[in-house]
Amino acid sequence: MDSRNLEKAMDIISALLINEEIHRDRGANRGLYEEYLSNAEVYDMVHLMAGKMNLCLYEYQGGIYVSAGEENRVYGYSNEELKRLLGLRLNRELYLCYFLIYQVVATFYHDSASDTFIEYMGVEELIHNTDSAFAKLTADLEILVLKEMEENSFKTLALLWEELPLVTGEEGTGIRASRNSKRGYSKLVFNFLVSQELLAEAEERYYPTARFRALITNYYEEHRGRLFEILNREEEEDDAADQPDSGE
Repeated sequence: MDSRNLEKAMDIISALLINEEIHRDRGANRGLYEEYLSNAEVYDMVHLMAGKMNLCLYEYQGGIYVSAGEENRVYGYSNEELKRLLGLRLNRELYLCYFLIYQVVATFYHDSASDTFIEYMGVEELIHNTDSAFAKLTADLEILVLKEMEENSFKTLALLWEELPLVTGEEGTGIRASRNSKRGYSKLVFNFLVSQELLAEAEERYYPTARFRALITNYYEEHRGRLFEILNREEEEDDAADQPDSGE
C-alpha cells in the first residue's frame, strides 16, 4: 500500500465528512476528485474506508457526496438528537417532520424522472402536497393492506396535521419555524434541510443543492421504503390502467 495514496484517500474522506465540496470543475478540492477518479488504489481505499464507517458514497455530475448509512450512530442522527435539533418534544412531532421531508424529497424526485423541471419549492407548496398526501392516505385506509401499527401511525400523523392551523396570529406576516402551525412545521423542515446543505434558500424559495440531487438519484432509488409503496400505489395503478390493450 502506497502511503501517499493512503493519505489522499484519507484527505477525501475527511473533506466529505465536514461537507467540503469535492468536484471535478470547481472548488479547492478539484485535485482530490482527480485522485479519486484516476488512481485506482485511492478509489478502492476511499470506498473501503467509507464502508467500514457505514457511509454511503455517491457520484453525481462531477461531484462526490456522502451520507450516513442506516443506524449510523457516529455520523447520523438518532431520533432524540433530531428532536433536540428541531426543537421538538414528542415522537409524533418528529415523525410528522419526517413525513414533510418525504414530501420535499418526493417533489424533486418525481421532477428528476419527468420532462418537467421544478426549480424550487416554497412553504405553501409543501403544505399543499402534505394536505393532498394525507387526504389520499385517510381516504384509502379501508382498502390499503396495512399493518395495524402503520394504520395507527398514519391516523395519528394525519390528525396532528389536520388539527394545526395554517398560521397563528403570533406569526404575523413572516413565516417563523414553530410547532404551532402548518407553516411553522414547514419552516422547521426547510430550515433543517438548509442547515444540512441539502437545500439553498433565497427569499423563502428553497432550491435543491447538488448534494440533495445526488442523494435523491442514488439513495432514494435504493431505499424507497414502505411509505413510497403506500403513497404511490394509486399512481402505479393509474399508470397501468392507461397502458394500451395488448389485444389478448
